[in-house]
Amino acid sequence: MKRASASLLAVGLIFVLGQPAIAQEAWRDHVTGFTAKLFGHVNDAHGQRNYFWAKKLAVIDHVTLDDDVIFAAAYLHDVGSVEGWQVEGQEHGDTAASKLDQMLAGTDFPKEKMDRVREAMRTHMFYRTPGDSPEARYLHDADALDNVGTVGIAWLLEAVNTDPKGSGLTSTRAIQILTNDAPKIEAGTVTPAGKAEMATRIAERKAFMEQLSRETDGFKAF
Repeated sequence: MKRASASLLAVGLIFVLGQPAIAQEAWRDHVTGFTAKLFGHVNDAHGQRNYFWAKKLAVIDHVTLDDDVIFAAAYLHDVGSVEGWQVEGQEHGDTAASKLDQMLAGTDFPKEKMDRVREAMRTHMFYRTPGDSPEARYLHDADALDNVGTVGIAWLLEAVNTDPKGSGLTSTRAIQILTNDAPKIEAGTVTPAGKAEMATRIAERKAFMEQLSRETDGFKAF
């Protein structure tokens, strides 16, 4: 009997028990399209930066991350904070973790990696102790870093100027966040590279606040 050709084998693989197989969407394309539509530019860029910085910090510390896990967690960790995905009374990282199956439904994401993504999502905030996995630890630090320093200031002020629902995020509130809340975030890093980078960003925030205070009569004219 002659060997079946590669094309015939490919056709045969389409069917399982006589039923056509359901094609699964490439999960990374799905994630980037999903977050771009859900978040818009400001928060979608936050996910991109978290992915970039988690990997960069890990390289500095000579730590290997699973790229599938860190990509999915970095882009999807804040979905639980978005209207339509929120669960009242539940922390948004927990919500995102609980709805990960829903976010990745119909894609080819490796199922055996889902729990590691969930762990990183649950513990990404500065006020939580990160999970034991390297992905959880480096996402935790990347997320904290993105909320302080020059990028954190730029992100905050952009949010002030584009606040569509009048949620009270005024320039005055921004000053309060940068003065009172930022130090709590800055204390949250746990990895060696994260702590070193945080020192740089603390200096950036302090320099900005000193200049802004000088130029606005102690923030009175801001």
